[in-house]
Formats: sequence, structure tokens, C-alpha cells
Amino acid sequence: MDPHILILGAPGAGKGTQSDRIVSEFGVEHVTTGDALRSNKEMDIGHLDLEYDTPGEYMDRGELVPDVVVNEIVDKALSEADGYVLDGYPRNLEQAETLSEMTDLDAVLYLDVDEDVLVDRLTGRRVCEECGATYHVDFNPPEEEGVCDECGGDLYQREDDTEETARERIRVYEENTQPVVEFYDDEGRLVRIDGEQTPDEVWDDVRDAIEANA
Repeated sequence: MDPHILILGAPGAGKGTQSDRIVSEFGVEHVTTGDALRSNKEMDIGHLDLEYDTPGEYMDRGELVPDVVVNEIVDKALSEADGYVLDGYPRNLEQAETLSEMTDLDAVLYLDVDEDVLVDRLTGRRVCEECGATYHVDFNPPEEEGVCDECGGDLYQREDDTEETARERIRVYEENTQPVVEFYDDEGRLVRIDGEQTPDEVWDDVRDAIEANA
């Protein structure tokens, strides 16, 4: 079985954790827009008649990569994978419609989590200054507060993990991606999963949904 899976959810919903388990269980590739962009920075997009000829030129200047470029890169990544879990795309309705022309999805999973729970998860994250290991003050605390278990480095809170920034990230996500959720819901393909359960309980529901639909 090489399922084609799309996983949706706001920042902090647990998409990365569940995607890793999907990859391990079903032997598929984890396709994220960030990874796909980074691995295709030098891709020739001259035929699109845009300002730049490679995605990397946008990225190096800190500019948003146009949708038409992201679409091409995602299409390439999916076409090269036997099975996949797609995470971070589509981000808007137009991309969702484009995705339906690229590939056939077996399962569309939506990790449903209340905003206050998302904020707790995002603001509790701590990162090691030395090795980049991540912790959470409630769900995955280090043995010694503020100290990395792996290398003994100092842990810090990233600027984008403050409450104000977390709520803004969630607002932007919902503004752009809620129509995507509704798009798949209207098609009758959306599987809502209670993302506020423990990771193991969420995984049980995720696995059952994939096995029932793939």
C-alpha cells in the first residue's frame, strides 16, 4: 500500500509528529513545501516568465515564492514519490484546486485543536542553542530545567513562540487555510481527528483513517 495522504492542521496541531509516524508505518515519503523548496532551489523556472529564473533567487532575497512556482515544485515532488504524506500544502483554495489536478488523494486528515491549546503548545516549546534539540515545558521537558539533555546547551524560547506571535500565526493560518478545510469537507473527503488527545491516541485515529480510505 502506497497511500497518498494530505494532513492539515494549524501550527502546533501535531502534523510533524503524526507525519513521522505515517512515514514509519506506511513507508511513504514526507513531502513538505519547505523541504521541497530547499531541495529545488536551482530548479529552472525560466519558462514561467517571472522576475527570477530559480526559486532560490526568491528565497535568498527573503521574498515569497510565487504560488505557480510552489505548485511546480510540489507536483515534481509528488510525481517522484510512490506514496506520500503531504504537509504544509495547499495553503489556500487555489492551491487546493491545483492539487486536485496533480494527484489523487486517498485520505485528507484534519487535526482539529482549539486555539488556546495550540497557543499552550507553541509557547511551551524550547530549543537548544547548541544542537537545536527541541523540548516542551509540559509535554517533553528536559531532565534539568533550561538545560539540553543531549549536549548540555542552554534552552531558549524562539521569538515566534511567544503568545502574541503564536496567535498571529494561527490567525493567518485560519484565514488562508480554513477555505481549504471547507473545500475537502464539501467534497466529503475530510476526516476530522481530535488533535487534543495524546499523541498515541491521535495516531490510532490517524492510522485507522488511512487504512479505511487508502
